[in-house]
Amino acid sequence: MDGFDTIVSVDWLKANINHDQLIVLDASIPKVGSQSLKPNQKYIPKARFFDIKNAFSDVKATFPNTIPSEIQFETEAQKLGINNTSFIVVYDALGIYSSPRAWWLFKTFGHNNVAVLDGGLPEWEASGYATENKYETDFKSGNFTTKYNPNNVVYFESIEAISKDPDFTIIDARSNDRFTSKVKEPRAGLRSGTIPNSINLPHDAILEGYKLKSIDELRLIFETILKQNQHIVFSCGSGITASVLSLAATIIGYNNSVYDGSWTEYGTLKSSIMKQPNTWTKDELLAYILIFIAHSDLDETKKEKNYILSRVNKDVYNRVHEKFEEDNDYQSIQNIIEAVKTHDYYRNDFADLFADIKLMAFADGEMDQMEKAAYNLLKKILKA
Repeated sequence: MDGFDTIVSVDWLKANINHDQLIVLDASIPKVGSQSLKPNQKYIPKARFFDIKNAFSDVKATFPNTIPSEIQFETEAQKLGINNTSFIVVYDALGIYSSPRAWWLFKTFGHNNVAVLDGGLPEWEASGYATENKYETDFKSGNFTTKYNPNNVVYFESIEAISKDPDFTIIDARSNDRFTSKVKEPRAGLRSGTIPNSINLPHDAILEGYKLKSIDELRLIFETILKQNQHIVFSCGSGITASVLSLAATIIGYNNSVYDGSWTEYGTLKSSIMKQPNTWTKDELLAYILIFIAHSDLDETKKEKNYILSRVNKDVYNRVHEKFEEDNDYQSIQNIIEAVKTHDYYRNDFADLFADIKLMAFADGEMDQMEKAAYNLLKKILKA
């Protein structure tokens, strides 16, 4: 089809919507933490529902939005009337949010004639084009067959080695506040944190309103954060917004993959292990510093422990305490320096940090000479 590419405009779709090989898919899902899309949802004419959460995810998997099997994807695609010769345009109700996940799934299962609608439903409506109040359901089953592309996907078993490989860069699509642990993860029970050596590019940083930024702007963004010839692995919360970055990177010619489990999987499976300081959360760093001061006189009192537990949860305390017991004094200092330097957790919050230290030290009635020495040492090395 003339003009069909990785991303297409609403004007292109309006002009080609009646092509006999064109299929329009609505891949809308609510944003994480939201229960539903806006009420009285409208649909682009001839749209069929691409159900990411159920039909096109492994619902039996431990983590959300897990990539389905080849058989499941093939079967569900056929149910939507998709053929091997189909040209597919996917959109979503939020602009560009979940539609790239559908695009990425089709590419992963060997179908390259798939494009994302730039701006999605909001752009379609803003252009004054008509909408429907129901999906198209009158179609025959298709003959779609899968051909799995393993280069599109990264799994948990490989991510740690990738994080240490200079030929790869892991880019996290979560917001900066989530990436730096300034806010909690929206999924209940999921700890904050980052994959080691990953860098942050929030998915909305490549958007201008509902649409992708220009090609030149996208190139500049990626050239600013990448070294030459690196393969990119995108991560996010559960593989949805990582696909947004994958779409942009593909458009400007970067080789890339998506870590399917993303932070939900990594943060869960690594939750009981304290790794390198550059992966510590803000709570882990605070707990480590308070434990370090409490043990400077070789005796962490019950009152000091209770204060620490008033500032961080028990799981964090136990995990950090186990790590602290493994380290000598020199390692402890280096860990603190590295964690502060890497994440800038306390660049503007040193006063709060040292107030916490004092309150903890005075929890048992006094700050003794060893605790004072450790306190002053931290102030000196952190230049507070």
